[in-house]
Amino acid sequence: MRRLETLLLLSRRGSMRAVADETHTTTSAVSQQIAALAREAGIALIEPDGRRVRLTPAGRRLAEHAVTILAALEAARLDLDPSAEPAGTIRVAGFGTAIRRSLMPVLSRLAADHPKVRVRIHEHEPAEALSLIAADDIDLALTYDFNLAPATPDRSVVSQPLWSTEWALGVPATDPVSGDPEHSAAAVFARYRDHDWIVNSRGAADEQVVRTIASMAGFEPLVTHRADSLALLQDLVVAGLGIGLLPADQPTRPGVRLLPLRNPCPILRTSAVVRAGRTGWPPLALLLSLLQTVPARV
Repeated sequence: MRRLETLLLLSRRGSMRAVADETHTTTSAVSQQIAALAREAGIALIEPDGRRVRLTPAGRRLAEHAVTILAALEAARLDLDPSAEPAGTIRVAGFGTAIRRSLMPVLSRLAADHPKVRVRIHEHEPAEALSLIAADDIDLALTYDFNLAPATPDRSVVSQPLWSTEWALGVPATDPVSGDPEHSAAAVFARYRDHDWIVNSRGAADEQVVRTIASMAGFEPLVTHRADSLALLQDLVVAGLGIGLLPADQPTRPGVRLLPLRNPCPILRTSAVVRAGRTGWPPLALLLSLLQTVPARV
């Protein structure tokens, strides 16, 4: 890079002496830099011009390339400089609730305060998002697991906790059975041992929770329907086609009742996941910091 800088200066200043004066070195050192660059390029870059030198046609072409090369290098340095203004495109994949609850609240602030940072959003369930992280197809994954179905530790990624929320059992509002906060989750599940169950179609975490609590209640749940959409799950509950887990902190549609679950209580935990070693990239570090400002919910 130093040799390209020397060549570019020579093309602009026109003499070895001028370049030496600007770089606080000697004409001999300048000449050695140009000679080394010519050997690497495999072609003469300068030629005599009276008592001075001038660039050959090849030298002028390489000087033109040097402008682009050195500009790209400087851009890369600024991009990686923690003290520089963050700039770049962050590719984010996450499940819908996390995108709405964690990411979208900070996007307007990000656009206003750091316009050089752009975010590209893809909706994916945790397993899909983590696969994209592993393939380096995204920079940040918004994922979840449950306290009763914890994610498998992975040393290739770094996870930053975001927010968490309790989940409950969604049953038809017409069901005469009422939830008793004093009853354990296993006792609540036991009342529904003969019902059909609904679980996620794109992830296994909530099904693992259902099977764990059902096992505590002494039965194997009959999983009949699978739905990725919580709205669709509620429609199936209203239609009397089954029951399933739902967030306890979100409103339900008419016809759905939430029964609280205790001892144990299923808690969904969300995380921002990045590849190990990437947290220092300024745009990503900025977004991770902003995500921490979104209030956690339990």
